Amino acid sequence: MARLGTLVLVAALGALLSFALLAAAVGSDYWYLLEVAAAGNRTGLPGPLSSHSGLWHICEALHRAVMVVLPLSLVLIVIGWMCGLLSSLAQSVPLLLFTGCYFLLGGALTLAGVSIYVRYSDLAFAETARQYGARHVQDVHVSFGWSVALAWGSCASEVLSGTLLLAAARALSLSRRPGAPHSVVI
Repeated sequence: MARLGTLVLVAALGALLSFALLAAAVGSDYWYLLEVAAAGNRTGLPGPLSSHSGLWHICEALHRAVMVVLPLSLVLIVIGWMCGLLSSLAQSVPLLLFTGCYFLLGGALTLAGVSIYVRYSDLAFAETARQYGARHVQDVHVSFGWSVALAWGSCASEVLSGTLLLAAARALSLSRRPGAPHSVVI
């Protein structure tokens, strides 16, 4: 039973970390970095036109999908955390299995949101280069900032929480088999 408690506790901490990382990522403005080398600048340092942007600055169709999916993922993490708490208190194998799968699906939703954002950004830059010509964007360097890294970390933490909850369900199931050692609390 100590193993079960450890698995559930680490899963809860992982879910809390996932929420914190995704909340910081969604609220920050360092998703997309744009660095423009100034004409005649041989130092390689970014020019005065360099900038960064977050999720809330561009409102096009694909981008709106990301603006819905990632905050929805935050809400799902909170609901999953409550389900995990209830299932661990009830020591219910089906509830632990449900919550573990729920976190895995939430991780997949976060992964989908970040992947859509990365792909959208790539397509937007390619379209800009097509419209204005490669010559106009040759000094432009596009990259993703630390906000994207936080979102990826949130996804990994959410999947880890789901996996640990599935392991907790298995441990609880094995401890309830006939012939397995049982402990009695008086």
